[in-house]
Amino acid sequence: MLFGERKVGETDPENAQALIQPEHSWMIRYLAKLKGYKRTTPLVSPPPLDVLLTWLGAFLGIAAITLFAHKFDLSVVASFGASAVLIYGVPDAPLSQPRNVIFGHTFSAMTGVAIFMMFGLTWWSPALGTALALVVMLLTKTTHPPGGATALFAVLSKAQPSYILTPIMTGAVILVIIGLLVNNLSPDRHYPRYWY
Repeated sequence: MLFGERKVGETDPENAQALIQPEHSWMIRYLAKLKGYKRTTPLVSPPPLDVLLTWLGAFLGIAAITLFAHKFDLSVVASFGASAVLIYGVPDAPLSQPRNVIFGHTFSAMTGVAIFMMFGLTWWSPALGTALALVVMLLTKTTHPPGGATALFAVLSKAQPSYILTPIMTGAVILVIIGLLVNNLSPDRHYPRYWY
């Protein structure tokens, strides 16, 4: 046998690797994504004044919503707690801006109510309401993560159309107003970064 010749039925190791490569390389790339990236910047805490203002904003925002809900015999929606974290904790974040907060919650409430009105409460309708709310927020550029919980709660609680205005839209506006008043007390914060 000459150098470089192969017996019949013997495969070239490089060609064999090329035949297997596409399947394995996709899986390797997929699994490699799970390890994330190495952090290049250190984690930092905000200045003490901003921490105090974060607490104050969250307290006042949720207190105002709870007072409003108590006065008008409305439910307090848990997704507003997550909105408080975004508005008062990371007011510079794009998903914390007034457009995202108000319209993200409102469109999600509309989606959740519509799904409940069309399909009722089934094992799959809460998932459909949440998933469609996410799609609506993405398409309208109003993504606000707590909106997913707003849609989910709408279906689970068998919400009626009034849920959209009160407590949802009204509550979102209250949180934003408190955010405007409290966040701008800090010299390091400017809320909102943009309105539209």
